[in-house]
Amino acid sequence: MPQRPFSDQNCSIARTLEIVGERWTLLVMREVLLGCRRFGDIRRSLGVAPNILSDRLATLVEHGLLTRRRYSERPEAHEYVPTRKGVDLDRVLVALLQWGDEHAVPAAGPPRVLVHAACGHDADPALHCSHCGEVLEPGELRVRPGPGADERQRAEPLLPA
Repeated sequence: MPQRPFSDQNCSIARTLEIVGERWTLLVMREVLLGCRRFGDIRRSLGVAPNILSDRLATLVEHGLLTRRRYSERPEAHEYVPTRKGVDLDRVLVALLQWGDEHAVPAAGPPRVLVHAACGHDADPALHCSHCGEVLEPGELRVRPGPGADERQRAEPLLPA
């Protein structure tokens, strides 16, 4: 079933999904961010078909989340290295991991636990208000029109997030 593009939506979430919304893309980024950089290693780790992996890697390179770097000339071979833009996607993966741990975790418990590299203890990252520093709980955010809002969005009141 062909997917309808989100290009007619003035929405950061929709535009992000245009890049990373395909079912394998975030898993590919997970593997790369965990240090799996070579095509064959990513394919074996995920069990994804080579044509699909090639397409996802090309998309991630095209959109600047990964760079393709040669690590061998004979035979010619490349690895995929995250860019700053790709590393920034880690926050999305952490949010998905936390949601999964809360709502889709196996009976035995989470398969992976986040650890704060600086202190070595288990971590539970949380959103904080950039103004007052308080932890933001679900339901405590609202959405207002931003500088890129269209006319319809500027006419909307403060909305729940």
